[in-house]
Amino acid sequence: MFKGLGDLLEQAQKMRGEVQRIQESLAKMTVEARAGGGMIKVVANGKQQIVSVTIDPEVLKMNDIQMLQDLITAGVNQALKASQDLMTAEMSKLTAGLGPLASLLNRT
Repeated sequence: MFKGLGDLLEQAQKMRGEVQRIQESLAKMTVEARAGGGMIKVVANGKQQIVSVTIDPEVLKMNDIQMLQDLITAGVNQALKASQDLMTAEMSKLTAGLGPLASLLNRT
């Protein structure tokens, strides 16, 4: 019985290390989203952090603050969604062979 428990703890330790490796890798990966036909570009990393926001100078010439705010909001939301999808895809690689346990781990 203790051998089985030891094996389980060893697997858990390996998984913890793999999760840490994936998280470090995600921090270096980026996704890009565009809004307003490309007038706003938002880049996020795999840890759901906004890395940069680029605004086409032509948008500023329109002098429409509300539209600019809406475009930035849309771009940020799209970038964060893409980042979440990236994280889910990377974590799914880790949990693919775990069967029913995988669904519990993918809820984070």
